[in-house]
Amino acid sequence: MKITFIGHSAFLLQDGTHTLAIDPFIAGNPVAKHSVEQVRAMNISSVLISHAHGDHWGNALDLAQGDTTLIGTAEIGGYAGSKGVQNAIGANIGGTVKQPWGSVYFTPAWHSSSFPDGTYGGMPTGMVIEFGGKRLYFAGDTALFGDMQLIGDRGLDLAFLPIGDHYTMGPEEAGRALDLLRPKDVIPMHYGTFPGLPGDPQVFAAEARKRGVTAHLIQPGETLDY
Repeated sequence: MKITFIGHSAFLLQDGTHTLAIDPFIAGNPVAKHSVEQVRAMNISSVLISHAHGDHWGNALDLAQGDTTLIGTAEIGGYAGSKGVQNAIGANIGGTVKQPWGSVYFTPAWHSSSFPDGTYGGMPTGMVIEFGGKRLYFAGDTALFGDMQLIGDRGLDLAFLPIGDHYTMGPEEAGRALDLLRPKDVIPMHYGTFPGLPGDPQVFAAEARKRGVTAHLIQPGETLDY
């Protein structure tokens, strides 16, 4: 599987057959190296949305065209459908959406969620994604919470955790999240994009090392073979 970091919390996952776009904040993302057109040309199978804030919803409508599915909460799916997305799937926390490429299970996240126009976006979520023979946990924007232990009980290969602080967990609390999640590997996200996200990835990497977890500090535009 190839994991490409667009920047902020936006990622592309590729298994050789399918390509997933997660929280595709591309245009207006000051650290992004990709353009919307470049990502659209990758024949996206599904767009996964953790919550409706503009820096996560991003270019979802630009990518969810034709046969591409857009998957999020019921509110996100309904909003996307009202904007012309033909294959919008609305689920909710505790539910699983199965697709030809695998599945996504929605978990809680402690945050907030509204679209840039002020429309309510439903509950924010994390996602356990089965893809490319791996089990991935994409935390979205969240604080540390004790039920991460239940997510970890599923057996995680890789976690994507926000470390920016101020709006989400900072590096130290994200380190504590590793105690509960127990992944083999971790990728930090949601830091350094804007001045209000001061979390230091080197501090987080040190927290991961203490726990025997490998932290992959991918730079925007880079791809990790996982």
